[in-house]
Amino acid sequence: MFHANPANSKKNTNLHSIREEIQAREKLFLRKEASLSAETRGRKHPITPCTIRTPFQRDRDRIVYSKSFRRLKHKTQVFLSPMGDHYRTRLTHTLEVAEIARTIARALQLNEDLTEAVALGHDLGHTPFGHAGETILNEIVPGGFSHCRQSLRVVDLLENAGKGLNLTWEVRDGILKHSKGFGDIIPRKTGQSAATLEGRIVRIADVIAYLSHDLDDAIRSKVISPEDVPRECNEVLGDTHGSRISNMIKDVIAESTGAGDNGSIDLAISPMMLETMLKLRQFLYDNVYRAPQVHKEFEKARKILYDLYMYFIKDADAFAREKAMLFEEKIKLREKDTPYERMVCDFIAGMTDRYALNLYKKIFMPSSLV
Repeated sequence: MFHANPANSKKNTNLHSIREEIQAREKLFLRKEASLSAETRGRKHPITPCTIRTPFQRDRDRIVYSKSFRRLKHKTQVFLSPMGDHYRTRLTHTLEVAEIARTIARALQLNEDLTEAVALGHDLGHTPFGHAGETILNEIVPGGFSHCRQSLRVVDLLENAGKGLNLTWEVRDGILKHSKGFGDIIPRKTGQSAATLEGRIVRIADVIAYLSHDLDDAIRSKVISPEDVPRECNEVLGDTHGSRISNMIKDVIAESTGAGDNGSIDLAISPMMLETMLKLRQFLYDNVYRAPQVHKEFEKARKILYDLYMYFIKDADAFAREKAMLFEEKIKLREKDTPYERMVCDFIAGMTDRYALNLYKKIFMPSSLV
């Protein structure tokens, strides 16, 4: 017969107090506009509180331990299958966004754990081959496709064999509304921004990250040269990756502090910095993302995903076999709730670059018979 150990009982009591102490510190030290983990709107499916971690810390861990997060290391940021070891992938982009977002949240005395969880989960639904993959799926899948909606679908439905990660409302809201495309960096229309300041920080951090690291990678790849960068951008941001990141972060912090009524926090960017960021973004679109050598590879990627999608639309048996191999488990989605085309889309979007390439070769390329 087993008996309870009084020492172990005491340890468990102490452990339980850790989360409560963290939440008490949040209430004491964070600004009144911050999202307190003790006041989360909760999860779709209630769970027993962790004895050590707050709900937002728990969400962060669930995201990091997910298969979708691990697959980001082999998904394109901008350059397809780069030969160099120092080009960004979707995973390194995600980590840079998380670090930038945490720095801003810390300086503004907002909730770092919520900010980090949203940042780490914001691109889980991104396709292989970067925005080329997103574009082609949006064109051919009924109902369209966007990686922010797909990221929410990943954490709600696709991870954990169809059970999802069961994240808090605040993290899910931030993931869904992080995307800015070519629109406003800080949107003012109702419903476009995350409900929390922490979620809105991630949207800005995403832009800061890709503006600098995509430029850095473009110069490394010799798609552009340092001399091509608009002079006014270098004058405001500096001419190194570190200076660009630092200057954009400092501007957001300085402009946001006391920007709202009665000294409250309201995320803001100075007019000069905003104009510079928009100018640099336009420069990247015109000279990097649409550069002939980049666009040519994107067209190849579009064909690969188009052909794979159409192949599996026509062959349900092949789809079932290959999907089980990619996800390593059967995702239990009821067909009456999920159209077959959307399930194929989930499969395609979940692939890494190399998985898509290898599968394309397996299906469409002839193999030796001897």
